[in-house]
Amino acid sequence: MKHPDVTLIEAMAELALAAGLSIMKHFGEARATIKADGSPVTLADQEAEDVILPGLARLFPGVPVIAEESAAAGHVPVTGDDFLLVDPLDGTKEFLAGRDEFTVNIGLVSKGVPMAGVIYAPALKRLWLAGAQAHTCTAMPGASIAEAGSRRRIKVRVPSKNNLVACASRSHLTSATEAFLAELPVIERRSAGSSLKFCLLAEGLADVYAHFGPTMEWDTCAGHAILLAAGGNVRAADGGPFIYGKREQDYRNPGFVAAGDLAAVEAMRRSG
Repeated sequence: MKHPDVTLIEAMAELALAAGLSIMKHFGEARATIKADGSPVTLADQEAEDVILPGLARLFPGVPVIAEESAAAGHVPVTGDDFLLVDPLDGTKEFLAGRDEFTVNIGLVSKGVPMAGVIYAPALKRLWLAGAQAHTCTAMPGASIAEAGSRRRIKVRVPSKNNLVACASRSHLTSATEAFLAELPVIERRSAGSSLKFCLLAEGLADVYAHFGPTMEWDTCAGHAILLAAGGNVRAADGGPFIYGKREQDYRNPGFVAAGDLAAVEAMRRSG
């Protein structure tokens, strides 16, 4: 599968905007239950997924969709070369805490590689979308893509030697991540929840994001797609490719490093 055309990506974005409207109806008063894996889930998670899945079935007939809440309920379809990944509310802990750093993530995979991605942060009213190119714009929850404003193309930046800005998880910072960052000339850290860290890299607002704790494919696919389209990349912690469709691992990810320029970051790490 090639990158979808712009019209199809924008239709994916409208599903994220609609899901954002469902989520915002619960913002500030949501209550959580705990899933079997120990993570929290709210009614907003489920309602957002209920908005997205029928829409994706219309846009991508016959293409399997792995969505976080459906997967938690045991509904995981068999995937081939092409499939979709959905996190209807990434950053549930941020959402429950009343912070605005939560997102809707929709990603399209072909032969293990993210080909398109949409991330919407409804409380921030910011949308990122990508296929062959990456863009960002402002959009109200529930709006159409035609109503989006300030749309612009985004690209990663060339990192300044010995002056890196690192993205760090607000809720999942591990000792392994701390050790990795200690080997780099990081002069500033920008904390952010959910998939927004990929967006910071894609917009050229940061240089590197390392995560060595557990994540699932639906957590990273959309952000990975946006970063790729903006000129960056993601690699596995062992230096190998960061691929999707790992059914044998129940779609769990290994640790990873994302950057606008992975080669430059690795060169700084070796020289340090």
